[in-house]
Amino acid sequence: MKSVAVEQGLTPVKQYLEERGCPVVDMTADQPQSQPGVCAIVITGADKNVMGIQTVVNNVPVISADGLTPEDVYHRVQEFIH
Repeated sequence: MKSVAVEQGLTPVKQYLEERGCPVVDMTADQPQSQPGVCAIVITGADKNVMGIQTVVNNVPVISADGLTPEDVYHRVQEFIH
């Protein structure tokens, strides 16, 4: 099963995903999207890109957890994990 990369600071989301059997890896600052086998990335949404500039390392959906419960994030992840 593919894993989900979770940004630091989202411990409740990470725990919720793990409790439901989702393989979770920590998203590191030096390799945010380049981890093999990652089907989705969950970010805090706190550091939004105001300039609209982004570097695509991997074609992976990014889910902003801003304003979402861990359950909401789980349901969004389910769309990409299978």
